[in-house]
Amino acid sequence: MRLNKPASARWFAAALLPLLAACGPTDPGEALRALGEYQDGLITFYNEADGTGNCSFMASPQDLDVAAMNIGQYQDSAVCGACVQIDGPKGSLRVRIVDSCPDCSTKGHLDLSPSAFAKLAEPIQGRVNVKWRMVTCDVQGPIRYRFKDGSSQWWTGIQVLNHRLPVTKLEYWKNNAWVAVKRESYNYFVDPNGMGAGAIKVRVTASDGQTLEDTLPAADPNNTSVIDGAAQFKAG
Repeated sequence: MRLNKPASARWFAAALLPLLAACGPTDPGEALRALGEYQDGLITFYNEADGTGNCSFMASPQDLDVAAMNIGQYQDSAVCGACVQIDGPKGSLRVRIVDSCPDCSTKGHLDLSPSAFAKLAEPIQGRVNVKWRMVTCDVQGPIRYRFKDGSSQWWTGIQVLNHRLPVTKLEYWKNNAWVAVKRESYNYFVDPNGMGAGAIKVRVTASDGQTLEDTLPAADPNNTSVIDGAAQFKAG
């Protein structure tokens, strides 16, 4: 448990993430299990949890049922925005993954907000063994998108938001073909050469293979507002 850990220490740990991620998981068993499949885990909490973190989400003071994923299962941001149901001593709780935990090296370790932890166990316990599984998120409305600040036709970063299922891929339409875009560890799909001028047709793939297509406006370095898509992934 990281009680009263200075914010500077948290930021320092986060700064190590790209270096650790570059090394990749040391154990193939660190991969996430299928949606709905339980695994053994451990929960702790950290006082700075506010919805922000390495996933580059905005703070969500109205929703602090959030967690940071251990470094092995963070998978370079592949779990960002995904939801996990945790079964603890006091009951079950669904939390949203918003951050990585570079100093959580144990498979199954989730670092929660203090309020989320308190819904599952007594805070005085600090470290509690639990079971958890990936589940669908209880979202409303369509999937959404945000361009990273500084995006333009020459360098373009797109974040996918409000998705019911984990997102595994984003592609855009170029020269009559779909082009896959690399997902960075800070949870933006980035084309360092840009996606061109004008509207951008994108296709997003969920963990179960569902796809959604949308047409986004041209990238504008001064516009990072959230853009609604046309639909949402089905719960299955």
